[in-house]
Amino acid sequence: MGLINSFRAARRTADVSNTLYLAAVDQARSPTFFVNLGVPDTVDGRFDLIIIHIMLLVRRLRHQGEEAADINQALLNLMFADMDRNLREMGVGDLSVGRQVKKMAKAFYGRAETWEAAIDKGADEVIGALSETVYRAVEAEPEAISCLASYVMAADTHLAGQTIEALVQGAADFPTPQNQKPAA
Repeated sequence: MGLINSFRAARRTADVSNTLYLAAVDQARSPTFFVNLGVPDTVDGRFDLIIIHIMLLVRRLRHQGEEAADINQALLNLMFADMDRNLREMGVGDLSVGRQVKKMAKAFYGRAETWEAAIDKGADEVIGALSETVYRAVEAEPEAISCLASYVMAADTHLAGQTIEALVQGAADFPTPQNQKPAA
């Protein structure tokens, strides 16, 4: 009986992490980020938006018990497996995929650490962090950067307001980006 329950728990963790990952990717694909907020519609810009949303979920699930920790780990594993699959679909050779995924993992953890520290310090820090990461390759309007910073902070607050019980069931809800006002 213990083995069957273990398989069920693993399947449930996989299902929940998949649901959360799809919610993050779906949110990251919102045209508002690219059209209204000036995020570059490039592989890097899309990657940045996905990792912002994954970072926000990981941040919310952290320190919320064993079930949330298992979901967090499965969520990260799924993200990197999806990156591997996407690289292969884009034609990156098998011998290079591992190196590219390592670079993406390093980018994820570096940016996530930067963004989390910025969120903890306030809007001006988030604006600076986003300028150096998401908008690093473009001349973005200050208002666009400020709006994305407002969105990131609002999404963090919004996720913090959701019960951990709902999140470990896979029910993640992100705010609508176009409703954001520039950060003060």
